Amino acid sequence: MTEKRRTLLIVEDDPALQKQMRWAFDQFETVVANDREEAIAQLRRHEPAVVTMDLGLPPAPDDVTEGFRLLGEILALAPDTKVVVLTGQHDRENAVRAVGMGAYDFFAKPFEPELLALTLDRALRMYDLQQDNRRLKIQQGSALSGVITRDAGMLKVCRLIERVASANVTVMLLGESGTGKEVLARGLHELSPRRNERFVAINCAAIPENLLESELFGYEKGAFTGAVKQTLGKIEVANKGTLFLDEIGDLPMPLQAKLLRFLQERVIERIGGREEIPVDVRIVCATHQDVKGLIQAGRFREDLYYRLAEIVVDIPALRDRDGDAVLLAHAFVQRFAALHGRGSLSLTDDAVQAIETHRWPGNIRELENAIKRSVIMADGNCITAEDVGVGAEGETEALEALNLRVVREEAERRAVVRVMARVNGNVARAAEVLGISRPTLYDLMNRFGLKKEIST
Repeated sequence: MTEKRRTLLIVEDDPALQKQMRWAFDQFETVVANDREEAIAQLRRHEPAVVTMDLGLPPAPDDVTEGFRLLGEILALAPDTKVVVLTGQHDRENAVRAVGMGAYDFFAKPFEPELLALTLDRALRMYDLQQDNRRLKIQQGSALSGVITRDAGMLKVCRLIERVASANVTVMLLGESGTGKEVLARGLHELSPRRNERFVAINCAAIPENLLESELFGYEKGAFTGAVKQTLGKIEVANKGTLFLDEIGDLPMPLQAKLLRFLQERVIERIGGREEIPVDVRIVCATHQDVKGLIQAGRFREDLYYRLAEIVVDIPALRDRDGDAVLLAHAFVQRFAALHGRGSLSLTDDAVQAIETHRWPGNIRELENAIKRSVIMADGNCITAEDVGVGAEGETEALEALNLRVVREEAERRAVVRVMARVNGNVARAAEVLGISRPTLYDLMNRFGLKKEIST
């Protein structure tokens, strides 16, 4: 069965150029529009993934007012649609303005169809990525609603969580800080038979050692100075539900022994009390540390580890999750744009490249903070790599070298210089060799500042 072609809307009032573009971009199902009203009608009817449009449209094709009005309407009606603006050779100011409004890219006329086709394919991939973001995001209200991924390793983790949720076993989540351990712990609870009971979380590294015991096990009135009433500990509060012990690797040795006894006997004693209190609670724990290394160093009890680690789940770091950094970034842009009233915001190509290449040592938490900051600070409707604020200088230079527009312009500049040298400055002969018209060659020489360097 032949795969259905994707729709490209061409907004152009020149019939000859319409015909050329429909022929050149036959990988798309092309529809055309001659003016703004017709373009909006076609947009509503066909919902194209990509649009190419001239800024000069009837009734005043020599003016850009109608073109910018159309661009604004497209971005308002279909913010995910990628718009490639076609401009004159010397109309860079309006092209930059269009990109600032939210256009995906711009191309100067006359254009090489093969190069424009590459840009359209790239725009289509970006569109598909944003649609994947919506399809792959698990529906709100489901147990793993906070998980957004398409990485095979992370999907395997989600399936493992689903399988072990119904079993009454302790689960240890291992992963770097910011990888989403608490999100998975909550998902585990919501998928379990205990879903209607309490989920209680405590960070073992965030509470001073002298207070942690009372936080976990509770205390009786008068047990120590300031104990003015009986207080239940987190373990008891979580009775019938789930207790999440975050950063379990930081649990002090004396408390490790007391926690081990609870796991064996399933009873606790409050500080200052003598009564054994039975507690039915499921334990889920997490740490970013190497627990087996802690055991070898004598900082974690091996017998406690085997009680806690009946099921071990290794969560991959964000840098090891193919495609997830950009997928999450798009989701965060949508969330924070709505939260801060920023309307339709999108990531530019250089921002996507920076996000893809950054190592994200802080994982999802770092990415979330970076996108939140960039949504607040971004000018216009586009978030750039500078707004995101990640990536070393070396990475930025490497990404610049991969930018198709930079590559294309440098290749064109070198070709013009070489051919002009070979034909001894004969413009007519150079245009013939390059396969372009003399006016186009003059435009290229002006753009690259070559007119004064090479005699014509």
